[in-house]
Amino acid sequence: MTGLSRSVFAIMTASMAALWAAGCASVPETRFYTLSAPFRPSTVEDRMPRSITPVYIEVMPVSVPERLARPQLIVRSQGLGQETQLFVLEQDRWASHFNDELRDAFAAGIAGQTGAISEARGARPAHAPDQPVYRIAIELSQFDAVVGERVKARFSWAITRLTDTRSAACYAAISEPVDAGISGVVKGIQRVVSTAVEDISKNLIEMDTGHPVTCKPYKTVN
Repeated sequence: MTGLSRSVFAIMTASMAALWAAGCASVPETRFYTLSAPFRPSTVEDRMPRSITPVYIEVMPVSVPERLARPQLIVRSQGLGQETQLFVLEQDRWASHFNDELRDAFAAGIAGQTGAISEARGARPAHAPDQPVYRIAIELSQFDAVVGERVKARFSWAITRLTDTRSAACYAAISEPVDAGISGVVKGIQRVVSTAVEDISKNLIEMDTGHPVTCKPYKTVN
């Protein structure tokens, strides 16, 4: 290789390296979030009475609008004529699809609030046909997350006791103010889900203890 060839090769190599470095530097960082919260003591006034026979819950996959069944966060922004525009945030994602995150958060949260055993973590004994098992079906029918303003959600649920098919249904429309930024939206969504967890847990305890199921559908969390 001549001196000129070596010089051209060196320039090409340096240019390619610079382009590669610039390309790497331009790739935005992806941030991942979860709805799963660390364990905290129950905020429900009365947990289910402890007995020799444990109570099991089976939380079904959460039904969500099709646009939300993805890992990317979906938000709106107020002002500048963007009120009706949805933003799919490629660099801000849930750890799994949003509906899966919801199901995991509800299963863990309701079990923690009530003292029940989630079938996601423990199998129901096959030799106990009368084991108290509650199937919980949850639907998120309305959802709106506005950056720096609020998160609004409408959850409905049905709880069915599988041993005798007793059931109860309720819903909650929850509005939660949020701080600025995407992290503020995420924390607002977490609080909305926590509020729904507490409502469902109260209904489950009421059913298991033979009390009338109370439904207080409208909530504004401050």
